[in-house]
Amino acid sequence: MSYTNGLDKPSDYFETVIYTGNGGTQSITSLDFQPDLVWLKSRSNGNIHNLNDSVRGVNKQIHSNLADAESTLTTVLTAFNSNGFTLGSESDVNGSGRTFVSWNWKAGTTTGIAGSPSVTPLGYSFNATSGFSAIKYEGTGSAATLPHGLGVAPDMIIVKALETSENWAVYHKSLGATKYIELNLTAAGASSGIMWNNTEPTSTLFTVNTNGGVNTNGNNYIAYCFADVQGYSQFGSYIGNGSDDGTFVYTGFKVGWLMVKRSSAAGDNWIMWDNKRNPFNVTENKLEANDAGAEGVGSGSNKVDFLSNGFKLKINHAGTNGSGSTYIYMAFAENPLITSTGIPATAR
Repeated sequence: MSYTNGLDKPSDYFETVIYTGNGGTQSITSLDFQPDLVWLKSRSNGNIHNLNDSVRGVNKQIHSNLADAESTLTTVLTAFNSNGFTLGSESDVNGSGRTFVSWNWKAGTTTGIAGSPSVTPLGYSFNATSGFSAIKYEGTGSAATLPHGLGVAPDMIIVKALETSENWAVYHKSLGATKYIELNLTAAGASSGIMWNNTEPTSTLFTVNTNGGVNTNGNNYIAYCFADVQGYSQFGSYIGNGSDDGTFVYTGFKVGWLMVKRSSAAGDNWIMWDNKRNPFNVTENKLEANDAGAEGVGSGSNKVDFLSNGFKLKINHAGTNGSGSTYIYMAFAENPLITSTGIPATAR
């Protein structure tokens, strides 16, 4: 496993925020950075997910639970600020008295991206230190290469068509470039070169083929690219054991955010947990990237422990820990296991 350099303070690059809507406008000001990707979801109500990024600009939303094209609303996210973001009055993100969660990532470099791609991006923001970039591009209808700016090969790439209704296409290193999986669906990983042209990403470029989800001629797309960063992020897979004393996955950091999807069989959601909605173990307050439902608590597939060095499943359930099933995951840190100055992470 190859990593970019480790990070001592993950909250400089990723942070979860919980808040209560006021039905008007409000600024969320608790971040230590200006975010470039803000993912918003109601906890208390069944409202759609809203993803906003600085490359496409404010007022532009896409929805992880829908295939729909990008929407333009002036009442959702209205500004990216130095310590957070400003919300409008839209009930999906700021309904009065409703509870919400926001997941936030920093990129920030908007010039000088490396590589010699066949397609020049329409815009981008990248951060090689934190292993995250957002790349906007126009499709060609022919297999094409694009830059990602990470300096190492991405471990996960999430692509959404902006002008047409198309499923979200996901590359994950544990599946490889001969397979794809879709963020808004419960389908298993599918074997096909239609998304990634059977071509693994390199340290400078990733490849898209001719499927409408990644590369229709004249259609615009956004790609979110992620790479492993020691002590901060990890993208991998595990095998379930079918026990309430579930599989343990070593990440090398104290987990703060986790998304899991069964990739070997269809029918299961993309389940997400974080350390702000559940500050103590067992972590069981789940939301699902492909579903607009309100937060689920205390039943089903939503039981996991966040540990100082990884995570451990705590339930026998097909969605997260079925015996012999394969799962892919995406994890971000609350703290590294040990910082560069020797400070260890503590258990929850």
